[in-house]
Amino acid sequence: MKKAIVLSYMGTAYHGWQRQKNAATIQQTVEEAFERLTGQSVYVSGCGRTDAGVHARYYVASVAVDTTIPDLRLPAALNAHLPEDIAVSKCVTVPDDFDARFSCISKEYTYVIHNSRVRDPFLQRQACFYPQHLDEKAMNEAAKHLIGKHDFAALKSEGTPVKSTVRTIMECSAEREGDIVRVRARADGFLYNMVRTIAGTLMYVGIGKLTPDDIPGVLASCDREQAGPTAPACGLYMTSVCYGMEELDGKK
Repeated sequence: MKKAIVLSYMGTAYHGWQRQKNAATIQQTVEEAFERLTGQSVYVSGCGRTDAGVHARYYVASVAVDTTIPDLRLPAALNAHLPEDIAVSKCVTVPDDFDARFSCISKEYTYVIHNSRVRDPFLQRQACFYPQHLDEKAMNEAAKHLIGKHDFAALKSEGTPVKSTVRTIMECSAEREGDIVRVRARADGFLYNMVRTIAGTLMYVGIGKLTPDDIPGVLASCDREQAGPTAPACGLYMTSVCYGMEELDGKK
């Protein structure tokens, strides 16, 4: 029986989603919770390979598991075997050919920047502290140039090889609420460190190192050196996933 689960997690204590030999990961922790609950060794497929220190407010994973526990009760049953920084909020029975990664239509990430002269100890692992004032209006203008189908090679860090660096961004924006600036991007897929590089590039726009009108040229160059830095992992959250299924789609 195939199940899809919706979960959230703080990624600070983990080396990303994907299971690794010598480091704690979200995937391993969730698989071990299933094994303790059901007595079965299972493989849990995640909707994205979030990096070390990256968080998720809305994340979907799928698993084939034989259990009589009803969908409504499975989240609480799993949470009893999970640490406090991971929580399952929903379980849905899905078709056998459903896969959290390959069935995904779009994903949304939000990058959180604490833009203040004074750091906040309570935000140290939940946001990127940036003391230099950011012009969020300029950042938002620059973000508009990223919307559409482009070659995003200039915004990709070296990592997992891909066949194509072309992706389609449906939405991209930068907004301020007090001392918090949020960069949000929704796309059909993202390259390695792409959202963190988008955030770093828009931060360069926010301090005047780049202008909004520089962004098309950065993309056209396909040169990573033309873009801004890769922003720290602590500010990145997966915030929505879309499958075209009302019971699974996160709010946009």
